[in-house]
Amino acid sequence: MANPTATNRARPAALILILCGCLLLAAHLVRAPLFAQTGPTALLADIDGAIGPATSEYVSRTLAAARARGSRLVILRMDTPGGLSTAMREIIQDIIASPVPVAIYVSPSGARAASAGTYMLYASHIAAMAPGTNLGAATPVQIGGGMPSPTGGRDKDATKDEKAHPTIADKTVNDSIAYIRSLAQMRDRNVEWAEKAVREAASLSAEEAAAERVIDLVATSLPALLEAIDGRTVKLAEGEVTLATSGMTIERYEADWRIKLLATITDPNLAYILMLVGIYGLIFEFYSPGAIIPGVAGGISLLLALYAFNILPVNFAGLALVLLGMALILAEAFLPSFGVLGFGGIAAFTVGSIMLMDTDVPGFTISPLLIGTTAAMSSLLFLFVLLMVMRSRKRAVVTGPEELIGSRAIVIDWDGGRGRVRAHGEVWQARAAGELEPGSNVAIRAIDGLTLVVGPSEQEQSP
Repeated sequence: MANPTATNRARPAALILILCGCLLLAAHLVRAPLFAQTGPTALLADIDGAIGPATSEYVSRTLAAARARGSRLVILRMDTPGGLSTAMREIIQDIIASPVPVAIYVSPSGARAASAGTYMLYASHIAAMAPGTNLGAATPVQIGGGMPSPTGGRDKDATKDEKAHPTIADKTVNDSIAYIRSLAQMRDRNVEWAEKAVREAASLSAEEAAAERVIDLVATSLPALLEAIDGRTVKLAEGEVTLATSGMTIERYEADWRIKLLATITDPNLAYILMLVGIYGLIFEFYSPGAIIPGVAGGISLLLALYAFNILPVNFAGLALVLLGMALILAEAFLPSFGVLGFGGIAAFTVGSIMLMDTDVPGFTISPLLIGTTAAMSSLLFLFVLLMVMRSRKRAVVTGPEELIGSRAIVIDWDGGRGRVRAHGEVWQARAAGELEPGSNVAIRAIDGLTLVVGPSEQEQSP
């Protein structure tokens, strides 16, 4: 006969085991594909917007997922105005080293593969574009602002001595030309036009790019792309592979929450706002110690902003000016200078904000409208605070011992020129030149330490 006590004890353990099994099954379902794959698959990832650290991480994870799932092809559907050189080179390195063929497809109609996108197209195993798209304008944007000249950074009328000493712009353009030429030679694509795209910022439509042998083909859709590249031979790091893409299933690879978070906080405008929230939160915490919420929110926002700035191309002189401006605004509250420190801080903050992003790459600059709005709001807030401070200096004292002078008190007891009075609900020791009657109203004339100097009030003196 079963022991009821043992049975009752076993039930919670069984429920825990069942719950753990359900959690493991749910985790497996989340990580696994939602349907069983019956044939070869192609993994599709969308690159939309500026190329940055989040894009590099996304492409790296896509290629790793393709290897893990046994996908036969990775398709990067792209629409980009360009991006950071560091992120672009990381993506190209991953594409070159990938054991899975990578096809870059510029789509939909109206999309573009400008600047960094052109380099990525040249590096891909299959380069395709939809009708109505374009590529090119691959001249590098110089870090710190400014655009190298199309002739390689030198004036045609420069002297021999000037041509013998190339500038930083020359070095940047020549390095980019060598890089894109090496990619073109590796993929057997048009080398001359690749150099022209960098040196002269040339651009081509999809049809022109196919005619110039810059890309492999023009495809109207993803299924058309798979049909067109079926049977092609591509060269991988491990050797040549013949593609078998006809009828291949396309599986989309979505970015996880970490990549989405990275893409969000590395937006320069959002990183700038996080920095402002962080700094102002800490300032409010200093103004009102113990408020807690401004300090916690400010600390978290500031750490997120600093993480983003560590990844983004930040001008540290601009960042130092922003921090100096905030420090001067904070100092105005403790060292009143009639606005000198405050307005100096706003000026330093505004100039530092303009200098903050050390690049002119599209998608990685701070909006001038955001900077102007922030500076205007900071100025208005500071003017409002300064106005309130000036008005408060003209008002009568309403707190502290000085506020008692001139107010009335009631005599509690009195003897020999001294006694006790009640003022503002408090009992004080008091003295006067004459005798006072208990219960009478008196006026406070002065304060001597903890003793009030009182005298008859006008009501007591009136007949």
